[in-house]
Amino acid sequence: MTFYPEPTSFPDGASFTDGVWTQILSQTGVTIGRPALFLDRDGVLVEEAHYLHKVEDVQLTPNAALTVKAANARNIPVILVTNQAGVGYGYFGWDDFIAVQSRIIDDLADGGAHVDGVFACPFHKKGQGVYAHDDHPARKPNPGMLLLAQAQMGVDLRQSWIVGDRSLDILAGKNAGLVGGVHVMTGHGTKDGERAAALAVGSDAFQVFGAKNLDAARTLIPIL
Repeated sequence: MTFYPEPTSFPDGASFTDGVWTQILSQTGVTIGRPALFLDRDGVLVEEAHYLHKVEDVQLTPNAALTVKAANARNIPVILVTNQAGVGYGYFGWDDFIAVQSRIIDDLADGGAHVDGVFACPFHKKGQGVYAHDDHPARKPNPGMLLLAQAQMGVDLRQSWIVGDRSLDILAGKNAGLVGGVHVMTGHGTKDGERAAALAVGSDAFQVFGAKNLDAARTLIPIL
């Protein structure tokens, strides 16, 4: 059995599933059969900060809470799926991650919004110790975190959407069988080739749109 590093204490609804952070914040059963809005965290919901781990660096992207609130109003579960290589590299620990998440949750609450689930993958091919993995199934663009959300929350992936600032976010959505994704020009979204690579993921069965930011993405996602 592999033993993974743990935080000092777990917040409500949080645990590890084979080393992947999983936190369910909604009431049991309310997300079953519902389409979900999957969001990358850094660079999409919050402004990009290099390996975000300080509470004082947390800042929601412009009007991000409005998109989350719109999903809340339609009973669409909002689920964060975030690669956290900084944990895997040993740059910071789960206590730092928890503190940042707490601030994000509080800031959303100030805007009348909430997330229903949080999934975070610390594994990376350059990870340290137990977090070293050449191609972990939960690390985007692999679909593992989205599949965990389906298994633990019962969401309907076939009707769900994802918003990301990198093509790997959009590809994770396609690999999980989602209906579509939106690439935003915040965070890493402005890097050369990211928008083109994200749009190239699209197909007849998987729609991909481009937007300025999470606020603008709201008008492009049919379930909202």
